[in-house]
Amino acid sequence: MSQSDSVRIVLASRPEGRPSPQNFRLEHTAIPAITDGQVLLKVLYLSLDPYMRGRMSAAKSYSAPTEIGQTMEGGTVAEVLESRDPAFKPGDIVLSYSGWRSHAVANGSQLRKLDPKSAPVTTAVGVLGMPGFTAYAGLLTIGQPKPGETVVVAAASGPVGSAVGQIARIKGARAVGIAGGAEKCAFVRDTFGFDAVIDHRDPDMASKLAAACPDGIDVYFENVGGHVWDAVFPLLNTFARIPVCGLVAHYNASGDFPGPDRLPVLMRQVLSKSLTIRGFIQREFVAAQGPAFREEMARWIAEGAVKYKEDIVEGLKNAPEAFIGLLEGKNFGKLIVKL
Repeated sequence: MSQSDSVRIVLASRPEGRPSPQNFRLEHTAIPAITDGQVLLKVLYLSLDPYMRGRMSAAKSYSAPTEIGQTMEGGTVAEVLESRDPAFKPGDIVLSYSGWRSHAVANGSQLRKLDPKSAPVTTAVGVLGMPGFTAYAGLLTIGQPKPGETVVVAAASGPVGSAVGQIARIKGARAVGIAGGAEKCAFVRDTFGFDAVIDHRDPDMASKLAAACPDGIDVYFENVGGHVWDAVFPLLNTFARIPVCGLVAHYNASGDFPGPDRLPVLMRQVLSKSLTIRGFIQREFVAAQGPAFREEMARWIAEGAVKYKEDIVEGLKNAPEAFIGLLEGKNFGKLIVKL
C-alpha cells in the first residue's frame, strides 16, 4: 500500500446463515481530500462486534443495513493526519466510526478526542466504550441488581458479559457467569472475580447452573439466547429482570426457527412471575448516562474493581475471518483489529 493508497473492506454479498470470506471484498482506493470542518483519519484499531452480523442482512432492524459494495461499519480508534477543524490537530487520537478501512474523512463534530495517558486507547472501543456502556446501562437501568441478589450473564469472558458480572459485584450482588471452555471459565472466575462460572459446553450445564443459583436468578443479562436461555428460564425468580442486548446464538440462523411454539410457556411465566423483559440498544441511554459511565468505569478500572481482556488481531485483511470466529465464540476478550 502506497502513501496515497487507502484500503477498505466492503460487503460483497449478503450471507445466508454463517458468513463466509466470500461475503467480503478488499478494495484499494485513493486517500480522500478534506474540506472545511473535516479531518483526515488514519485508522489504528477497528472494533469487531456481533451487531455487525445484523447489518449484513437486508432484514428490517433498528438500523439500516449495510448496502452491497458499502464499507463494513464499525467503531474505530484513529489518528488525525490532517485537519481543517480548529478543534483537532495532526497527531490527535480520536474515537470515530470509520468502519473497516485504513483511512477516513470525518466531520470534527463526529469525533471524541482521546487521552492516551489516561487509559490505553483501545479501551475506547472496549471496556470504556460501547461494550462497557452496554453492560453498565443495561444492568443498572433495567437489571437494577440489589445486594444479595443473583445476577447471571452468558458470554461472561467477553467485553459485555465480563463487565456485567464485575459491576454486579460492585453493587453487592452475586455474579454467576456462563462461558465456553475451561480456559475462559477459569479466567472469568480467577481474574474477573465471578462467584461461580458454568461451562455452556458441559452436558450437565443446566443442573450445574441450578446448583450455582440455589436461590434462583434475580437478573439475567441476555446476550446469547439458545440453550443458555433454556437453562436460565426455569430458575428465574418472581420479579426477575432480563435486559436483552443481543442474541448471538441466533444471528446466523435463516428461515423459520425449528421446534414447537414455546411462546405460550414464556408468556405464562412472564405473567405468573411478573417478569420484566426489556430489549435495548445502548445508544438510547448515551445522552443521559454516557458521562457518568466514563467517569465511574475509569475509576473502577483504576481501583482494580473492573478488569478487562482484549483479543488483538493484526491486519485489516484478517478482519473477515476474525469476525466470523467472533460469531462462533472463538475470540477471548474484546476483539480488536490492529491496522
